Amino acid sequence: MQHDAVILDLGGVVLDIDFRRVFAYWAEAGNVPVERFYERWQLDVAYENHETGELDFRGYMTHLGNHFEVDLPLHAWRAGWNDLFVGVYPKVLPLLQEIRTRRPLFAFTNTNATHEHAWRRTYPELAVFEHIFVSSRIGRRKPDVHAYDYVTDRIGIAPEAVLFLDDNTDNVAGAQAAGLDARLVRSEQEVVAVLSEALAGQARS
Repeated sequence: MQHDAVILDLGGVVLDIDFRRVFAYWAEAGNVPVERFYERWQLDVAYENHETGELDFRGYMTHLGNHFEVDLPLHAWRAGWNDLFVGVYPKVLPLLQEIRTRRPLFAFTNTNATHEHAWRRTYPELAVFEHIFVSSRIGRRKPDVHAYDYVTDRIGIAPEAVLFLDDNTDNVAGAQAAGLDARLVRSEQEVVAVLSEALAGQARS
């Protein structure tokens, strides 16, 4: 298995995330049952627009407040929103550092400006990536095929020569439709397995 570049998603692939923490924070801050967030949460058009930068944080939290019927100050919405992040997967990071010495290493994440600010501030380890493509900055999000076209065009490497890892089946399907060698990974162990295999293939090349 040989590739000219490696691209990874962040949340669920490099960063451990837990949405239960978000809901627990909002429920306590708003003095409402946490079940309300589980029952009503959805990845709707507003969510997608927030990830492409078309809807700012205040606008999206206003939408969520109306949707969940919860009234929180903006700082509480933000604190809960950023409680999503648990940490960098410890077994993944050394493999990324090794890959970086052999091939260009990038990340492509569907995220918003508030989350980007949080993980850039909290996890300096992400500097291992040559560049992180952020959906809210580029105005494109996975699984749109054109989003992958944009990324591979910017890095100057043919899609078929790129190994891509994501924990979302739709995102993997979109990447495959764009010509990337895309793999579905659902745990730290699966990420480690795919990256270890890639390193072994590069060592033999």
